[in-house]
Amino acid sequence: MITEAIVREVLSGLQEPFLHKSLGELNAIEEIKVKEEKNHVSVKVLIAKTGTAEQLQLQTEIVNALKNQGASTVGIRFSQLPEEELAKHRASMEDAGDLGLLAPGSKTTFIAIASGKGGVGKSTVSVNLAVSLARLGKKVGLIDADIYGFSVPDMMGITERPLIKDEKILPVERFGVKVISMGFFVEDNAPIIWRGPMLGKMLNSFFEEVNWGELDYLLLDLPPGTGDVALDVHSMLPSCKEIIVTTPHPTAAFVAARAGAMALRTEHEILGVIENMAYFESKASGEREYIFGKGGGEKLAEALNTEILGQLPLGQPDMDETDFAPSVYQEDHKIGTVYLQIADKVINKLNN
Repeated sequence: MITEAIVREVLSGLQEPFLHKSLGELNAIEEIKVKEEKNHVSVKVLIAKTGTAEQLQLQTEIVNALKNQGASTVGIRFSQLPEEELAKHRASMEDAGDLGLLAPGSKTTFIAIASGKGGVGKSTVSVNLAVSLARLGKKVGLIDADIYGFSVPDMMGITERPLIKDEKILPVERFGVKVISMGFFVEDNAPIIWRGPMLGKMLNSFFEEVNWGELDYLLLDLPPGTGDVALDVHSMLPSCKEIIVTTPHPTAAFVAARAGAMALRTEHEILGVIENMAYFESKASGEREYIFGKGGGEKLAEALNTEILGQLPLGQPDMDETDFAPSVYQEDHKIGTVYLQIADKVINKLNN
């Protein structure tokens, strides 16, 4: 019968793939649970860099080692080693060339924009929040991670494709935001027919094979719901922040709560809720009509123990044929100013 002591002894001798020290030396075995009746072992292991091929290799080593000791099934969670532990080894990691967007010590804050269902304007929020953060002087990147339903290039009026330099992809820059999307790599709007593992590889390449340069924030426009890509983001980016988008309708808020619950279970911090399509305001009278009802955003924020970052009315940007970007609000547009307020609130929350 496998015991907690046996598990700890076995794992302590395995090597962390980036720092090249044993898991025991690094105090990297954070949690061990053994269910004796099912002979199931679950562990939480800390490593220097998650969401990598090296993590997958270590995962295989752990599973094989514990099954050799009699475990029937093994569950593994990975998270990042604490900053103070990484600081001890950062020089050796730099010498090894392991620094990058996902590397320990990276100053980039990841913000995932999620929703429970489609049609709530999540991509519109992602695009305009990214542009607003750039307008406030931040260095911003945006990954269109909605691999099946990519729309960011069209929304931002991007017509060019990324270039390759020194075997790295250069993101396309628009409105001060560096953008990568599956849409750049698909011809003639062809459908994507992929299974989960292929999606994960593409998402990982967006992190590893793109030369992002120095970023303050990298936003990820996630697919709606809690499918493969959302799960990959949660495992690759354990310290990612999240913003949940909903409409005021109770059903939309109810479904969005699933995305929020997933974030909480995977220890992602929820920055807040954005309520889109909150109301329609008549230009003639100034009267507000609550077309999709009221209260969904407040209920969702309460359920997730967070706050509403902003309530966006129905509207559309002013069309500019010379600088066409059909979903980007101008800085002085009424809705554009709301996005700037939301961006300012996000910055303040992250600084505090």
